[in-house]
Amino acid sequence: MPIDAILFDKDGTLFDFANTWGAFGRNLVLRLADGDHTRAAELGRVIGFDLETATYAEDSIVIAETVEEIAEVLAEHVPSMSFEEMLDVLNTEAAAAPQAQAIPLVPFLEGLRQAGFKLGVATNDSEAPALQHLASVGVHEHFDFVAGYDSGHGFKPGPGQLLAFATHVGVAPENVAMVGDSLHDLQAGRAAGMTTIGVLTGIAGAEALAPMADVVLPDIGHIPGWLAKN
Repeated sequence: MPIDAILFDKDGTLFDFANTWGAFGRNLVLRLADGDHTRAAELGRVIGFDLETATYAEDSIVIAETVEEIAEVLAEHVPSMSFEEMLDVLNTEAAAAPQAQAIPLVPFLEGLRQAGFKLGVATNDSEAPALQHLASVGVHEHFDFVAGYDSGHGFKPGPGQLLAFATHVGVAPENVAMVGDSLHDLQAGRAAGMTTIGVLTGIAGAEALAPMADVVLPDIGHIPGWLAKN
């Protein structure tokens, strides 16, 4: 089927995961631990984050789960803070995280738009930080649709965000490509009946993504070439 629209995950796809979220993880656990490194390291392990190396385990909940799910887990280990307070801290730290682009996004997205593709973002992050991240690198206006887990369409691996995008841009799901760095992204794409493109700018390796991907590419910059051949 010809591809007329492309829906991107955000973290690990548009933005390199390790280079963006390492600093976020360090700042978050140190803040929650009031600067106590031993306590911060313990909190890091709870979410699959290594404070010393500022890296995430492949099964870290930060990679693909929603902010609410991360807040629920952390709140159990920080009794002085309510769930709502924890959620506010997570959203504040996430919004402030400097974004490391996987590739230069402005020329890449401009090229796709000039080629006639409808573009969107579906993330398990909250909508407000997602919009801030896109705006921080000057690409918010390049997208026809941006949805977070709290935008009213559900969250991945469910297909709700993806189907909402297809409806919004008037493109049948089978003519949409879902691009992501995690199995949640690709499972959502399969559930929505879309082409699935895995990229390796997140934590998961090619062998983990391959079962759910129509193709696994090094990064989003390889998408135009792949589409031209298919």
